[in-house]
Amino acid sequence: MPTKWFNIATFNTYNLALPDITFYETKKYSKAQYAAKKAWIKHQIEQMRPDVIGFQEVFHKAALKEILGETPGLAQAELYMPPETGTAPCVALASRFPLENLSIIEEFPASAHLSINDQPAQVSKFQRPIVRATVKINNGIFQVIVFVVHLKSKRPIIAPAADPDDPLQIALGSAKSLLMRAAEATALRHILVETMRGNTTPVIVLGDINDSVTAVTSEIVSGTPPYKRLSAAKKAAVWDVLLYNVKDLQSRISLQDTYYTHIFNGYCESLDHIFVSNELVRANPEYRGYVEYVKVFNDHLIDETLSNEEVPVTQSDHGQVVATIRLGQTGEV
Repeated sequence: MPTKWFNIATFNTYNLALPDITFYETKKYSKAQYAAKKAWIKHQIEQMRPDVIGFQEVFHKAALKEILGETPGLAQAELYMPPETGTAPCVALASRFPLENLSIIEEFPASAHLSINDQPAQVSKFQRPIVRATVKINNGIFQVIVFVVHLKSKRPIIAPAADPDDPLQIALGSAKSLLMRAAEATALRHILVETMRGNTTPVIVLGDINDSVTAVTSEIVSGTPPYKRLSAAKKAAVWDVLLYNVKDLQSRISLQDTYYTHIFNGYCESLDHIFVSNELVRANPEYRGYVEYVKVFNDHLIDETLSNEEVPVTQSDHGQVVATIRLGQTGEV
């Protein structure tokens, strides 16, 4: 029987690494911590029930492979991620459907190199390489192009000799982080436009964008809806390469106010997103599937400004997002 729907998800694991191996210079999990982290991630995945899932902050593929091997429904999943560096985390993609056209994108397209006042920006590659793959559903009758991404965080970039608590250094460092994230968002947008333009294969972007849905960097990734007074032809060209956040698609049909995936300094915000192309939006008369439902798993997050508790290192400091995609148009499949 062909499947009528599938779940697609994004999961920032918060530094998934094997035990007794140092990461980030000094951090290391004991065997007990590793076992607890594996158990927690496995439990979350079991609740999410994803068919396709993008991961962020994976240091060791073997650790993720162990978890998936013990998770019902994903024990035989294909797992793809860039080569481990030993010093930096990677993104990864797991799917119980076959994957093809696998690629890792590290360098920015030449067309996306930024310059300010004719001075080139010193950013030309993704800090965490992107994973791209085509997911073949129902023996390839329905295909989706998936990108797994993790853009630069908001954490200030501060020189080793500078005082990390100096407000001026924090401002400068935050600006540097923003510039890097904006450069990565722009490069990703160029890749997405080239992928979507004139293409009817649905595109889905999964990942930790490290910004809210209305932030400039997020809108760079998704594109901006066409101005209402544009001609029909120009509107169609914009819609062809536009992405839609599943949060917005859900909000238009369901009243809710608990959508957040991260808490920092008392602020609840969404940093982890799933974007879908026009082919998966019901407002498009020629849609090929649609976002039926969206869930956020964030009950484990703690506002540390109000509580003496801390998010354990064996859990994640991010919530997880799952979108159910119904195949075909309403009443079909």
